[in-house]
Amino acid sequence: MVSLPGPAWLFCPGNRPDRFAKAAAAADAVILDLEDAVAPEDKDTARGAVLDALAGLDPAAVLVRVNAADTEWHAADVAALSAHPDLVLMLPKAERPEDVAALAPHPVVALCETARGVLAAPEIAGAANCAGLMWGSEDLMADLGARWRRNLDGGYQPVLEEARVRILYAARAAGISPVDTVLIDIEDERTLEADSIAASGAGFFAKACIHPRQVDVVRAAFCPNAEEVEWARAVLAAAEGNDAVFRFRGRMVDAPVLAHAREILRRA
Repeated sequence: MVSLPGPAWLFCPGNRPDRFAKAAAAADAVILDLEDAVAPEDKDTARGAVLDALAGLDPAAVLVRVNAADTEWHAADVAALSAHPDLVLMLPKAERPEDVAALAPHPVVALCETARGVLAAPEIAGAANCAGLMWGSEDLMADLGARWRRNLDGGYQPVLEEARVRILYAARAAGISPVDTVLIDIEDERTLEADSIAASGAGFFAKACIHPRQVDVVRAAFCPNAEEVEWARAVLAAAEGNDAVFRFRGRMVDAPVLAHAREILRRA
C-alpha cells in the first residue's frame, strides 16, 4: 500500500496553477482540487492545469481530488489522470467500495461526507486500492440537515463526533490512514489547535487544511512534545535489557506500550 505523507495536507484550487508550487512547499502534501474549489465553467481549465503541473511536483506528496462519481466531470477527470497510475486520488462523496475500486490502479483516499458514506466506511476502507479515509464535516452537516457544528465547549456536536470516530475506527481496522476534516474558519487558530490536538491524540494520521497559515498549527499539534519523546526513547532503551513485561517509572510496560513509544518517535 502507498505510504502517505503527513500530518498537514493542504487543499489548493485546481484552477490556480500559480499557487500549486507554493502550496506543495508549504505543506506535507498538497491536494489539487478539481471538485468544490472549481466552478462548473472552469472544470476543463482546472483539469488541464493540474495535468500540466504534475510533472513538476513531487508525486509522493500530491493528491488530486476528482469530482464525485455521480457527476458529469468524473469520467473526464479519471481519464485525464490515467497516465499517472500511481497518483493518489481523493474521491469525494464516497459511498460505495465499488466507486473506489473503479479508480484502480490509483491509490484512493475516500472522503466520507454523507450519512451513507459514513455508515459504509468499513466497506469502503476494504477496497483493495483504498489508502485512506477522510471525513468531511461541512458536506456532512448539509446532508444531515444539521444546524450547529459545535457544542458550547467548542467540540463537535455528537452527530459529527460520531462520524469522526467511525472514520477513525474504519481506517485503523483496515490498516489505512485516517485523515481529519478541515476547519473552514481560517482565523480561528485556537479551535484549529484544539481540533488538531484531539485528532492527533485520538489516532488520526493527518489533518487537512484550507490555508497555508493552518499548516504550522497542525504540524505542531501532531508533533509529540519533548517530554513524550524523552519517555519514548527511555522506555525503548530499557526494553533492550528486560523481559517482555517489565516495570518502568512506576508503570507496567508490555508490547502495546512499546508500540506506542515507537509511534511517538515516528511522529517526532
